[in-house]
Amino acid sequence: MAVSDAQIAHMRDLFDAVGPITTRKMFGGLGIYLDGRIFALLMSDGTLRLKGAGEMAATLDAAGWERWTYTRDSGVSAAMPYWTIPDEVQDDPDELGEWARRALSHL
Repeated sequence: MAVSDAQIAHMRDLFDAVGPITTRKMFGGLGIYLDGRIFALLMSDGTLRLKGAGEMAATLDAAGWERWTYTRDSGVSAAMPYWTIPDEVQDDPDELGEWARRALSHL
């Protein structure tokens, strides 16, 4: 399912504390950028994920966030550098902004 204009507007509101984000539709979802750097994804199923590069990956694991994994056609499991943002974080724009700024500092 394609991302709607309403969902894009919601992402802009949600990440307002981070700065003037830009977005790009991709693979039925949405890439979320600040200053040309992708730091989050809105998946086609509505799941919101934060990028965890470098030390941030360990921080997100330690916080108990779920890493995005999938199984390839070959049966091999692959892990992507994105973690599902918990609902309670999505419900608090200030906390979400703090997590996003931390993630951006590691990109």
